[in-house]
Amino acid sequence: MCAIAGLLFKNSKKRNFTMGTGTALTEILDATLHRGPDSAGWAIYKEGVDDLLRMRFLLDDAGSSSHVIGIREHLKRAGVTIVDEEIMGCTLGILASFDGEILPLARSLERDVMPISMGYSLDIFKDVGHPRELAARYSIDEFNGTHGIAHIRLATESGVRPDTAHPFWACGFADIATVHNGQITNYWIMRRRLERKGMTFQTHNDTELIAVYLAYQMSRNISLEDALKSSLSDLDGTFSYLVATRDAIGYAKDKLAAKPMVKFENDEMIAISSEEVGLNRLFPGQALETSEPAPFSYGIWRRD
Repeated sequence: MCAIAGLLFKNSKKRNFTMGTGTALTEILDATLHRGPDSAGWAIYKEGVDDLLRMRFLLDDAGSSSHVIGIREHLKRAGVTIVDEEIMGCTLGILASFDGEILPLARSLERDVMPISMGYSLDIFKDVGHPRELAARYSIDEFNGTHGIAHIRLATESGVRPDTAHPFWACGFADIATVHNGQITNYWIMRRRLERKGMTFQTHNDTELIAVYLAYQMSRNISLEDALKSSLSDLDGTFSYLVATRDAIGYAKDKLAAKPMVKFENDEMIAISSEEVGLNRLFPGQALETSEPAPFSYGIWRRD
């Protein structure tokens, strides 16, 4: 199965909803844990820091110092100046000064190291394990930003490893991440098409295909909204997926609508879960008016 989660506050006014953004996303995941006990991940959006580029890399199993040194050397050769860094779980997070374009930087890095997120506000954390355990390991509860998306995975087409956990970054495009519930049945056809067009893949996970597909469309100066629209026709299978940007969350849902996506919205916020039980965890004891996006639909919810 798998489960997706999303939360977006519409504006910066004082919130009546007191649960932190990271905590709320974790609560949604925990409530739907029966859908995906193998791994979990969050794409969270923080305030920018002095125009510094925020990057996160997956480390090898040992988290060896040689791997960290290798990443530093790759960044130095690419013209990146490291300002701060931290090792958290199986990841290395870096804040850096960089004056160039992100797409060629990402292309030069992904040949030898594995960047899992890059941008001025995006930070992706993902690992093998249950969401509560991982939330503690990666300090997710400390995050109380404007929005984020999250995921728990039941592995089907690829192994249970940190690199195959969601979210996936749209590699080369700042602050864009994707989570997905379903299966892309024309994965290999689409992958070969995208590879012939110069796109690269780090795993065999079909959700990575969605991220790479969106990245390719945007590399052709197609808007994210139009890329969501075209994905309905180009991607075969059953899917409900979320994509997050620096100021919005978008979605696409296939024509069969076999993969659920439930939404709650009020004047303050939008919350998304694969099951209503996830939304009920945010508002215990309240009767919620929820809705589900129509089959073969797409859209974007933006912050004011």
